[in-house]
Parts: sequence; C-alpha cells; structure tokens
Amino acid sequence: MRLPPPGPDRDEFLAGLPDGPAVFVLRLREGRPHVGRTALLGRRIRRLLSPGLFGGLASELEFWPVASRLASSLRLYEVAKEHYPDSYLKLIKLRMPAYVRVLLSNEFPRTAVTNRLGRTGLFYGPFRSRVSAEAFEVSVLEHFQIRRCAEELVPSPEHPGCMYGEMNQCLRPCQGVVSPGEYRSEVRRLTDFLASSGRSLAEVAEVTRDRFSAEMEFEEAARQHQRLEKIAATWRLRDELAATLNAAHGIAVTPAVAGQSVELRLLIAGAWQPPEEISLAAETAADKPVSLDRRLRERLERPMPAERPLTERQEHLALLSRWGYSSWRDGEWLPVEDWSRVPYRRLVNMVHRVATSDRP
Repeated sequence: MRLPPPGPDRDEFLAGLPDGPAVFVLRLREGRPHVGRTALLGRRIRRLLSPGLFGGLASELEFWPVASRLASSLRLYEVAKEHYPDSYLKLIKLRMPAYVRVLLSNEFPRTAVTNRLGRTGLFYGPFRSRVSAEAFEVSVLEHFQIRRCAEELVPSPEHPGCMYGEMNQCLRPCQGVVSPGEYRSEVRRLTDFLASSGRSLAEVAEVTRDRFSAEMEFEEAARQHQRLEKIAATWRLRDELAATLNAAHGIAVTPAVAGQSVELRLLIAGAWQPPEEISLAAETAADKPVSLDRRLRERLERPMPAERPLTERQEHLALLSRWGYSSWRDGEWLPVEDWSRVPYRRLVNMVHRVATSDRP
C-alpha cells in the first residue's frame, strides 16, 4: 500500500496499523527495500518512518500478519529471497544444519558429516548440531563393517590397514580382502538401516533371538538380545527431525492469526508447501456437521507436488531445523513416514491443543 506523504494523513495511517507480529517490506524511493519482521508492527513502522531514518524516503509498505515463529521465518525467507536474491541467506542469518552422508559415488563408500546436500549419496538429517550428527554416525558404524578412513583407496595386500580392520570392524577393502561388490553389499545394509529407521537390523536380530530361545540356545539368544539393545541405543541418538532426504515428511501445526484456528504446513521430501488454515468451528455438508478428522483427511489426501530443487530443499530443511530444535518452538510437529498412512488421531489432538492454547 502506498504511504501518505509526511503529515497528518501519514500520522493517521500509522495510528491504524495493528500492533501485532508481522513480516514487512518498506519500499524506498531509492535503493532496495527494507525487509524485516517484528513483534509489534505499528511501533516498529512508526520508528522506521521517523525523520532520522526512512521518513522522507519511504514510499510503500507491505506487511503480512503472522501468528507463529515458523510462519514468521518462512514468510521472511520468501520475502528476503525475492528482494535480495544474492544475499538473502545472510540477511536472515540462516545456517545449514548437519547431516550424515553416505558417499555412494565412491568405489568403496564411507560416511561423513556435512552441512551441504549433494546430488549423489544418501543424506540423513537434519541434526541438532554437528556434534549430535557425529555421535550418531559413530554409533551407527558400530553395527557395520564400513571403513572409517577418508583416503582414496587403491587396494593392495601391502596396505598397512588400520585398527578397525584388526578388530574385525571393517571389511578391509584397502588390503583387497573383499571385492567392491562384496563391500557394497555391506553398504546396502547400512543404507537400509537408515531408510527403515533401524528396523532392517532390529527385525533380523529379534527373529534370530526368538529362534535361539525356542531352541534353548540361551547364550546365543542373550547375545542377540544385547544386539537389539545396542540397536535401540543407537536409534535413541537420532535427533527428532532426522530422516533420509526423500523421506523428510511431516506436518507442522502452528497457531493461525484467527482465533480457534491453526495453520497446517506440510513438509514433503524436505520442501515446505503453502499453509492451509483449519478452524475448530464446525463445517457442514448437506446440513450435516463435518468432523475435524474428515476435514483433515480431505485436505491431506491429494496428489503430492513435484520435487523441488535441491538447493531449495536444503534451505527449507534449515528453516525446519531452526524452528524444530529451538527452545522457542511454538506449535507441534508430526513426522509422517507414509502419506497414505497419516496418524489422523494424533493430528486431530494436535490441532485441538494448538488451537485452544493460550496465545502469548
């Protein structure tokens, strides 16, 4: 909206601005616009338009009221990207989170911790911190005979090897003990473990334990039980939001601007989708009330959108990480493994809790 010139008309306009949280763009007659967010829109704009700042330069104001910190972060990201395409990440101070990466392009794949997504390999994250990702990586490798070294291997019987090979914790591809195909078979077990949330190993260990127990081989059954406990301990090191990149699905339920309402924000394969507002107020169809469960199903049972560019997904996951791992997170997060099996009972309860919670 165009700003009135300095004087009584502008003062009246500024007095009518809402004093609530919002993201805004203040366009100037010269240069790039001023982009920001605030908890008190009216007070912030009045200060910016004072004679000592942008009072004589401002020409237009555009703003978007927000009710949650996630909505604020996502709207600020979109606005900054539009007006500052060369520096928007620096402007919003967005840091990329850590991931555990399986370097599948290597002849003898290994793992590494990184904060950049790439086109090759399997990525698992985002993690709360690099330290958290490294702890998970170390624990996962205890279940597999995957190399820990970072060198480019040229297999040779003369290679000195390392302590992991001596402890039988590596297949020793450096010494040519196994072929590339045999080594990749072990790597597939690792990627299956990450993709299945640990179930690929846990289910085998559980079946083996029960078989030994039925055959009264109690010592072997105890070993398999210890293995199960070790797998569970590894999976407890996984941070809440971590998943493989193509399975990074979930639903954020956050407060909406309107009372007794929420915003549903779907994350699909690491990309945020446009928000949808859901109200607790009853809707009717053919003069019959429509349940909240049914309304949620109708809104979520739709074809999934096309995949987004990798760079955009990396930035969207960084925004998820900033909100999801913060101490100031508002709203709730529901991870989704399969969109055909959304836990609607949990989602309905989340919507009720967020919609009826006290607003700050």
